[in-house]
Amino acid sequence: MKRYICTAFEGVRALESAGDTFLLYDPDGDLPAERQFPFATIVTGDHYETVSALNRPDTYRLNIGLTKVTYTGSFGAAPTHRDADGVLETGFDYAAVDTLMPHPVYAAQYWVCVVNPGAQTLETVRTLLAEAHGFAARKYTNQQGRRVHRPEGVS
Repeated sequence: MKRYICTAFEGVRALESAGDTFLLYDPDGDLPAERQFPFATIVTGDHYETVSALNRPDTYRLNIGLTKVTYTGSFGAAPTHRDADGVLETGFDYAAVDTLMPHPVYAAQYWVCVVNPGAQTLETVRTLLAEAHGFAARKYTNQQGRRVHRPEGVS
């Protein structure tokens, strides 16, 4: 999946930490740390939450940040109620494989996820990744434009 994302979309930089991959749009490779926000991530373990059961062999979860319109078009209003562990209550089995669903922690910010994307979700995942990448590229371009048009002495 990482290879696909890095080759299918221009300007992608992959940052890795603890076996996880954070994919961001950074065509020049020079985004300051405070602006390095991924449009997709690949998580390989249970170090953030355990409801996805990523400790199973050969299991990972692809997470994709969507626009509000796309998220709500698929899942309705973003969830707001969390359980005692901070997991959003959506009615989905977060450990289900090859099922597009709201993200267990970040669905309120319009993120979705798929544990081990496969035949059922691959085309949808590719479409959502393209949209997420395009949205990240637009945000980057807008930010670059604001930098160019700032008056002198304003940071």
